[in-house]
Amino acid sequence: MKIGDTVSVVDEDLSGVITSVNGNIVVFKDEYGFTYQYPREKLVPKNASIYENIQIVKKEETKRVISKKHDKNPLVLDLHFENLVKNPNDYDSFERLFLQKEKLTQVIGFCRKNHLKRLEIVHGIGDGVLQKMVWDVLESQTGLDFYNKEILHHQSGAVMVEFH
Repeated sequence: MKIGDTVSVVDEDLSGVITSVNGNIVVFKDEYGFTYQYPREKLVPKNASIYENIQIVKKEETKRVISKKHDKNPLVLDLHFENLVKNPNDYDSFERLFLQKEKLTQVIGFCRKNHLKRLEIVHGIGDGVLQKMVWDVLESQTGLDFYNKEILHHQSGAVMVEFH
């Protein structure tokens, strides 16, 4: 480092031109005319030509493997009865609701066992019997939060469940 060189302070946002060097102490003046004294080891040369001949090697980013339990997409459970059984017309309304409730509790257990974070339950928009059953089951559970997927309660045909 010599008089006239531009330097920058290591731990501060401060730079300037060297006006004098007294042993280990370097004195420099910033762009506003203020004078500063720093030990030589606290300063680095501020010279863009140092970096001209350095080749930049761009490395490819490695793909992170995301486990299924931390997947952002929720598991989707569609409780429409025709998706649950082969012959939906063979069941009366009580049996239908019972089987839908069994499937719901079974999937909630599966999510807990496999440490899944989110579950989307599709109950559809109808007369509200299935929706009420889904909400009753979810309210009886611990360690989870749930809310309508849509903002407007009456338009929501699905419930989003988040496990703790």
